[in-house]
Amino acid sequence: MEERAKTFTERGKKEPNWVFLSVIRFAQAQKKRVEKGDISPATLRNYIKAVKLFCEMNDIVITRKKITRGLPKARRFADDRAPTLDEIRRIIDYPDRRIKPVFCTMTSSGMRLEAWNYLRWSHIKPILPYETFILFLVLIGLLG
Repeated sequence: MEERAKTFTERGKKEPNWVFLSVIRFAQAQKKRVEKGDISPATLRNYIKAVKLFCEMNDIVITRKKITRGLPKARRFADDRAPTLDEIRRIIDYPDRRIKPVFCTMTSSGMRLEAWNYLRWSHIKPILPYETFILFLVLIGLLG
């Protein structure tokens, strides 16, 4: 990988037009992935930002406006929201007792579903005065 980056940098300094065409080819290939649904438009824009930063750090001049002009528009917000009080009540009243602790942890901490993959028992500590009859959870180090 380092060798490829070094070769790209050396050739890019000698041939700026080659860099521009290479980035355009990369963007077009990734745009096809967006159209197939493999990646989102926001991911494509992040890829281009990384390429632009790499070029900046190596003193290779590229015109970002020309490159980003043909990219699909990306949403600048997540497609989620906090649950309403009525939704919270209905979920907590659900008879399956496995759902209640998971749901309460997620809503009280602002945790997203993907964060469960990274949660470990070492992140969870009981608050001691309530340890015997109600388990309050403190998430340590998971969110920052």
